[in-house]
Amino acid sequence: MMKKLLLMSSSRKGSQGYLAHAGEQIHGLLQHQRQHILFIPYAGVTFSFDEYEGRVKPVFAGLGYDLTSIHHMSDPIAAVNQAQVIAVGGGNTWALLRRMYDADIVAAIRQRVESGVPYIGWSAGCNVACPTIRTTNDMPIIAPPSLEALGLVPFQINPHFISGKPAGHNGETREERLEEFLAINPQEGLVALPEGNALLVEDDRATMLGEAPGLAFTLQGVRELPVGGSFHLSTIKGK
Repeated sequence: MMKKLLLMSSSRKGSQGYLAHAGEQIHGLLQHQRQHILFIPYAGVTFSFDEYEGRVKPVFAGLGYDLTSIHHMSDPIAAVNQAQVIAVGGGNTWALLRRMYDADIVAAIRQRVESGVPYIGWSAGCNVACPTIRTTNDMPIIAPPSLEALGLVPFQINPHFISGKPAGHNGETREERLEEFLAINPQEGLVALPEGNALLVEDDRATMLGEAPGLAFTLQGVRELPVGGSFHLSTIKGK
């Protein structure tokens, strides 16, 4: 079965509403086929899972898709195994992965997606699709048992990528932080996704969606990944 992923940088773009920019990206994955989506709200920290579901469900309903949060299910593994589509929301990546491990659904999600179940992840949900969560922007507010994540793509992603240094900021830029990551992990591949961008992955190829180019970082430099451009997943690699 062909692997199908939509890995989104963010839940918002600019001043637009929640997931308002993402309708065509979601349709690009699901092709307007009415399917029931299992939502994973575990990245939410300062609001309840009920509140999170209440924020996400109307958006997908407006697009023609049903959605139910996994926190209503008595058996999370069974819920994953029966899901037609899996969507993982943003928030804190560390809390998300910890709760996924606590619910024992990491391996189950990986298996289902590898067998062809579509996966949608934004922000933290994009981070956990990578081999590890080492390129998240989030504070480690809680420790998962491992940094190993779903490994649905063979490279790391840095969502919410903003280039340069804001006025008055004297810390490292995002580019400098990613260079630090590659200095320690030169064998890794790394993609930076600007706000509003997404990768649409179909089997072993990905297409950059959005309005600005994505970036592929290596120790040898940075190259643009143009909007609408398609590339083989294996081309994003370190030395």
